Amino acid sequence: MRLSRYFLPVLKETPAEAQIASHRLMLRAGMIKQASAGIYSWLPLGFKVLRKLENIVHEEQIRAGHIPMLMPTLQSAELWKESGRYDAYGPEMLRIRDRHDRDMLYGPTNEEMITDIFRSHVSSYKDLPLTLYHIQWKFRDEVRPRFGVMRGREFFMKDGYNFDLTKEDALHAYNRHLVSYLRTYERMGLQAIPMRADSGPIGGDDTHEFLVLAETGESEVFYDSAVTDIRLGARDIDYDSVDQCQAVMEEFTSLYARTDETHDETVFAEVPEERRRTARGIEVGQIFYFGTKYSEAMGATVQGPDGKPVPVHMGSHGIGVSRLIGAIIEANHDDNGIIWPEGVTPYHCGIINLKQGDADTDAACEAIYAALAAIGLEPLYDDRNERAGGKFATMDLIGLPWRITVGPRGLKNGVVELTSRRSGESEELSAEDAVKKLAGIYEPHRSDIAHP
Repeated sequence: MRLSRYFLPVLKETPAEAQIASHRLMLRAGMIKQASAGIYSWLPLGFKVLRKLENIVHEEQIRAGHIPMLMPTLQSAELWKESGRYDAYGPEMLRIRDRHDRDMLYGPTNEEMITDIFRSHVSSYKDLPLTLYHIQWKFRDEVRPRFGVMRGREFFMKDGYNFDLTKEDALHAYNRHLVSYLRTYERMGLQAIPMRADSGPIGGDDTHEFLVLAETGESEVFYDSAVTDIRLGARDIDYDSVDQCQAVMEEFTSLYARTDETHDETVFAEVPEERRRTARGIEVGQIFYFGTKYSEAMGATVQGPDGKPVPVHMGSHGIGVSRLIGAIIEANHDDNGIIWPEGVTPYHCGIINLKQGDADTDAACEAIYAALAAIGLEPLYDDRNERAGGKFATMDLIGLPWRITVGPRGLKNGVVELTSRRSGESEELSAEDAVKKLAGIYEPHRSDIAHP
């Protein structure tokens, strides 16, 4: 993409309503524009990052054997009345009526709808296990939306639902989701710690939230500092293996890590004093096992091995995709702007032309642009006739991890400058070597998993 042809409405001043870094920087970098309280238009740069995260979530769900689909945003109130949640959910649910005076709602979650789909089409235990998921816009009418996309009313979310014959099978699905979520977050450059949490209106006894430590987090968290040393890394996990998934679950949840809702001071006191930590955390996902809560209420049964009807065991699993962008920025920024991890950056490299209109400089930039595109990388070429300082400031603000600077002086010596946004360090390389180095940097972030 050439910046002269792009829509990137960056702001020099910070809007007064932005209270935290991610909100300030998303507005200033031209990623979002507020439409009304807690509701945003996603401008091209923000939308591009949103799609990057969505693709990573899809890839890791498919890797775990989960099946993508799509359900509508508007739901019939009848299903929620059947489950008993229509009145219990609270004022966060946006209730509406259509022209035929039928009660409808803008879905905050989809347990009822997916249960209805399941009971309509699955009747035998031989069709289990089954996990279906989708990524969809949702709405919760927050009483005080704030912090930009971190606590909005409309948000983009992946929610998945498992159906299993027994509790043991459903708990394996729970563990499988935990593994897939850990891999998802690590690919995004985040360390998200699974913490024992409260189930809230979803229900159920087993639930973990995934929290990213940040000063601006809304949740107070208590944890053993040793939990921050654990990484899933590149290890190969067989998602069909009960033992392997259980081992990862135990590794990541055996150390103390809880939100304030489930914090137990007596148990916390057993953690060695030098490892006890209290901090703030941003919730970026949650997994639930709730047994037969919905299947019994809504008649979602299958014929068991003995021929008798059995209510299926269920769980639900969510990742706040749009919320993740705020969390990533909170964890990756400095005074100059965003610093995208390589796995989620909207463009892989920025190209700055220091002397726009100079034939040699223009030709060198064009050649680098074409060379990066030829190896599957997306550059953002600042070909505007602007001051160099303004070009550097824009690149720092939008946070691309790498920048190639091309100027007449360097070209006389046969070099360009490759700069790391994170460290600020630069090195002079030939254009060919700069492209090769970027190819190596991004190789671990490529995926051969097809998107739905």
